[in-house]
Amino acid sequence: MLTNPRSFNHTRVNAMDGQPFMVINKAVDPGMIKVIENDILPQLEKRLPTFVNAEELKSDPLLHRFTLVCDRESYSPPFFKRMKAQRVACLTYHKYPGENWPEEEFLPYAVTLSSGEQTQLNLAERGHCLSNGLWVREIRKLSQKGHQTSIIGTDYRSEMIPLAVAMFARWSQENFFKYCREHFGLDKLVDYCIEPVSESVKVVNPEYRRLDSQIRSSQGKLNRLLARFATLTLDAPIEPDKVEPFLQKKTICQEEIEAFQVQIKTLKEKRKQTPHYLKVKDLPEEEQFQQLSTKSKHFIDTIKMIAYRAETAMANLLRETLSRPDEVRSLLRAIYSSEADLIPDHEQGRLTVKLHHLANRSYDVAIQKLCDVLNSTETKFPRTNLRMIFKLGSK
Repeated sequence: MLTNPRSFNHTRVNAMDGQPFMVINKAVDPGMIKVIENDILPQLEKRLPTFVNAEELKSDPLLHRFTLVCDRESYSPPFFKRMKAQRVACLTYHKYPGENWPEEEFLPYAVTLSSGEQTQLNLAERGHCLSNGLWVREIRKLSQKGHQTSIIGTDYRSEMIPLAVAMFARWSQENFFKYCREHFGLDKLVDYCIEPVSESVKVVNPEYRRLDSQIRSSQGKLNRLLARFATLTLDAPIEPDKVEPFLQKKTICQEEIEAFQVQIKTLKEKRKQTPHYLKVKDLPEEEQFQQLSTKSKHFIDTIKMIAYRAETAMANLLRETLSRPDEVRSLLRAIYSSEADLIPDHEQGRLTVKLHHLANRSYDVAIQKLCDVLNSTETKFPRTNLRMIFKLGSK
């Protein structure tokens, strides 16, 4: 799953359950599609195991190697076609879903989310042809209030339910960001020094952006004038004292429309002659900028990813032990904040970590299971030869 937080120039890649996989930082955000094709896809091809061999791909032209689940920023029919040619399936929200489907098309399905939670979704599916002739699968979810959420994908082999679950599991990334902000507090360690941006980096020409903004603003005003012009009708009797004011209003509106049309045409000519992108070194002095230092940020991001993945692994171990799976992370935080006794035994090569009982007995059962699993890993305390032994209670 991929997301591109609007407040940062980086793109994050997470697993289905929200566990972070990698982060791509950019001084200037070139857009999610370029980051996927130029940075993320080459890394995934190196790091991911081979799920489908060449013979299977050759025998089945609709088979894919893996699936990218992205937000709306990745919506692009040409991009989907390029990814399909590389045998990579895409799954994202439909940017232009059109009219609602009849509600009788939707059927209730029992689904299991990546967290293990079970719920019910009202789903329907159709085939859909994009503007470039590429056929995709369109799956819609009907909410209790009647809202339809449309997703499209080029995974032609998976069942409908796993695809729907995969798309809506993308919210686990937002949960990751929220959880890190609330409970990790590591951003306090990040410095706010600045460093120069590479002079070869290309950015949108400020003059091009200004002209483009003026064109969109003028076009919006023109559209409103055209709508107003169309509503000007003469409902009164055809008499001079009624017709003349009406014609005067139509004439003034027509003149304003023509003025905006000339203005938009002039602006478009200027934009056409203005370079869309410039290198940072070619920017006017008042438009040049620097970026926040990334050295400590990369380090802190790495710690966040490792910490969240480790906590998620422990949460998955405990989820089946508790009657309420949503309490797992609060239990883990209680363990982290509780005191523990550390008893080193250099002769036996052990470091015993004694955890104290919690108020809830069901929590103790879960903690004991966690201790058993951690002990089976035979992990040694960093920079020592002492094997860590986790115990519950004071005995």
